[in-house]
Amino acid sequence: MAAYLGYFLVDKLSVPAFLCIVIVIPVMAGIGYVLQLGLLNPAIARGGLAPILVTFGLAVVVTNLLQQFFSADTRSIQTGAIATDSIQINDEIAIGVFPLLTFIVGVVVIAGLQTYLSRSRTGRAMRAASDDKDAAQLMGIDNRRIYAIATAIALGVVGLAGVFLGMRTQFSPTYGDATLIFAFEAVIIGGLGSLWGTLIGGVVLGVAQAVGAQINPAYGILAGNLVFLAILAFRPTGLLQKAVNS
Repeated sequence: MAAYLGYFLVDKLSVPAFLCIVIVIPVMAGIGYVLQLGLLNPAIARGGLAPILVTFGLAVVVTNLLQQFFSADTRSIQTGAIATDSIQINDEIAIGVFPLLTFIVGVVVIAGLQTYLSRSRTGRAMRAASDDKDAAQLMGIDNRRIYAIATAIALGVVGLAGVFLGMRTQFSPTYGDATLIFAFEAVIIGGLGSLWGTLIGGVVLGVAQAVGAQINPAYGILAGNLVFLAILAFRPTGLLQKAVNS
């Protein structure tokens, strides 16, 4: 959804590619805040599978709406020369400017989120509500509002990632399904609850896919899945997560 919003701004309204990020992030954050208050909080109150069913239904609706308005054809966000520019290290090694920029932005975002969650009052309230919502409520924390802020931040970050994804590769209404699987694998590899672990998990997964693709183009995704399964087998808590002893 974020990628298509960026595509619409750039292709239809002629907004500069990187300027559209400034528009997409608050729009996505606002959507997240409203969705949490209007749909997800009532679903959480019902308990059980209700939140999962609601989000699954939303995903189906969004996918079909995107297909209705943009068709199933692949699109991309045009960024100009930066998409192909590279920094030459030596005769055999070159680093793409845009992939490097993406990595730097990812590190900055994770560092910012880590600082916000550990240093700010709202961030600490989010962690408290996540650990024990009943105890947090007894301490005067409004869980419904905290959940809404957390979802707004999450979708704001998704908006940033979606635009960068649209700049990096072609996408379609169903592209998010495959991306979701890679994101899930990166989180598990890094360790649940660890932001830096998620970054490391993404790097490990990406390197595995790149090495597999070098051996055979058909082995890229397979290599990533094999690394994911190996981590589950030998370190199920993830690379940066310690097991909790009862």
